[in-house]
Amino acid sequence: MYVGRDMTELSMMAKSDWQNSELAFYHHALQQITPYLNSEGQTIHREIIEEIESRGGMKRQEADYTHGTRISYE
Repeated sequence: MYVGRDMTELSMMAKSDWQNSELAFYHHALQQITPYLNSEGQTIHREIIEEIESRGGMKRQEADYTHGTRISYE
């Protein structure tokens, strides 16, 4: 379950100020409903993708005994 800031709060902030877990969660959520997004939703999703790409993607470089290689938002 996602525990973090909701889209209302995040929409008033620059994407560069979002945490990785927030980017991962909202990217996944919007990806699931892509066929139903209006132009505003598509723009938000594109901006999230661009921010993820500007950070070098969402993969951790290496795993350890407490973390895998994927960013977790749960």
